[in-house]
Amino acid sequence: MKRNRKKQKIVSINQHTGEILEGVLAYFGIKYNPYTKGWIMASQEALEILASDEDLSKDAYRVLMFLMSRLNFENWIQISQREIARTIKIDKSNVSKAISLLLEKTVLLKGPKIGRSYGLRLNPYFGWKGKPVNLDKYRKQKEQERIENLRNKTQTKIDPTLKILSKKYNIPLDKIEKFLEENTEVK
Repeated sequence: MKRNRKKQKIVSINQHTGEILEGVLAYFGIKYNPYTKGWIMASQEALEILASDEDLSKDAYRVLMFLMSRLNFENWIQISQREIARTIKIDKSNVSKAISLLLEKTVLLKGPKIGRSYGLRLNPYFGWKGKPVNLDKYRKQKEQERIENLRNKTQTKIDPTLKILSKKYNIPLDKIEKFLEENTEVK
């Protein structure tokens, strides 16, 4: 047995003017954020790399976790070693050693000099705080720099050979370089 259902039109009424408003008013409450101090994205692959690195000491992990807790947007960190040592209760010389090791392992990157010390940046391949679109821009910029470096290295290695070819076949060097640029793909 089939029921005949009439289509119902749902409207809202403005109580002050009596105006009938098309559509339905929806209320969305305040969204609860369990991360009161913020959050970061982390690569699981990078976490595995850190976990399996036998060179990283307990202090290095503690310093890294503390620095990650203090990340500013786009991974910048500006904090003194004295404050790190005081907050996580380890000797300042051990903080210095831990930061040096993290820089050597490229987990941290050295930023510009600010005052008497250098700023730090968490390598974006280990984690990111900020908009994902900015992470994509950063990665694309680094990939372009890598390609440029490869081109420069390749060009440096080829230059002596190009000079020989240029002399032997009487072809201007710039024409050979242009030909190679147009016909060589760097990956």
